[in-house]
Amino acid sequence: MIRTITKEDIKECVSVITESFMSVADEFGFTRENAPRFTAFATTEDRLMYQLEVEKRPMYGFFSAGSDAAGAESDGAAGSEKMLGYYSLAKLSDKEWELNNLCVLPKHRHDGIGDKLLQDAFARVRELGGTKMNIGIVEENQRLRSWYESKGFTHLGTKKFDFFPFTCGYMEKQL
Repeated sequence: MIRTITKEDIKECVSVITESFMSVADEFGFTRENAPRFTAFATTEDRLMYQLEVEKRPMYGFFSAGSDAAGAESDGAAGSEKMLGYYSLAKLSDKEWELNNLCVLPKHRHDGIGDKLLQDAFARVRELGGTKMNIGIVEENQRLRSWYESKGFTHLGTKKFDFFPFTCGYMEKQL
């Protein structure tokens, strides 16, 4: 189930984002020393709380109901669900939004959660009157770039920043 993130979820959001992006850091050799601004190292509770409360960014999580001690599925009551994926949106203009930190915990990838989160993001941006979605990626992550292209994103170009050991790739999708 996908639901809106609340203040009470922020700590779990940080954990999901960090673990998810750490797998990318490990794959490409990013460290706190060579890429301190990379999402795996730069996401904090204070930063997400600021984005939620001050910037008013819409944030969403994919939650799976937990199990009770006997292994039966719970009814999804508060406290029994576990966040498996996350994303947020940043408004760039009345018609243009940026998708941020779309991620799924590594052990739950290839279960369709990323697709569900992305489709949810498309629908929410449309509901907000948006007609275009932008995203930035690690350009060297060709698997991720191909995935976004398969979802209708167009590659716009790249930019190299001194503070990253990778190239930033930029993509957009008309909604």
